[in-house]
Amino acid sequence: MSTSGELLREQREGFVTTLTITHPPVNAMSVELLDALDEAFSRLAGDEGVRVVVLTGEGMFFSAGADLKSVMSTGPQALVARGREVYPRIAAFPKPLIAAVNGLCLGGGLELALCADIRLCAESAKFGQPEINLGIIPGWGGTQRLPAAIGAQRAAELIYSGRQMRAKEAAEAGLVLRAYPDDELRDQVRNLARGLAEKPPLALAAAKQAIAEGLASGPGEGYRAEGEAMERLSQTRDAQEGIMAMFEKRRPRFEGR
Repeated sequence: MSTSGELLREQREGFVTTLTITHPPVNAMSVELLDALDEAFSRLAGDEGVRVVVLTGEGMFFSAGADLKSVMSTGPQALVARGREVYPRIAAFPKPLIAAVNGLCLGGGLELALCADIRLCAESAKFGQPEINLGIIPGWGGTQRLPAAIGAQRAAELIYSGRQMRAKEAAEAGLVLRAYPDDELRDQVRNLARGLAEKPPLALAAAKQAIAEGLASGPGEGYRAEGEAMERLSQTRDAQEGIMAMFEKRRPRFEGR
């Protein structure tokens, strides 16, 4: 399945959906691509047949940032405003989101990857926030999500200098969970996504929400969200199924009920 004139290709395998950015030559972020991402994530959020989403790019680019042609045609304000609307919604997507960073990941591309819960990358990937070289700063969450991922000092150095970070350094800094040889990335991402898709979807959503609450508002709110979710989840069919499967020594079959 494809959406928005091939800007975003959608493929489903079991409970896992992969969204591939297909906007050559560098998968740059345009208003049209942002619209396609917004539509896809909104639709997939309510699709019970989707439990995990993988976001990646086609070719040698995850995304190299803002589309300058889009800026010239619509003006920078329109593109910036649309990104500020869409990125928070992607970050709040209620299901596990994995970014498979297959290549260059710069500017708005890195800010998009930072919206994911888990980031895996190819060893050829490079990361950066080069906006400073254009006289601007990251505007789609980079000044907030990057420090949360790698710490304030590392984030400040990347944002202030505009330099690029290679995959090994990104893994060591915690920007990505792991870096793999380029020809292994797809299989590694698929294995992770399939494994997560076998977990109880209600519990996955609750865990994601509790983590987000704690990061956004502090551990007090995180503890509250965690406790309320635990009480609610303990009454679900999935919880009963998990307990029964453990006693019966079989794999559980979670239904999201």
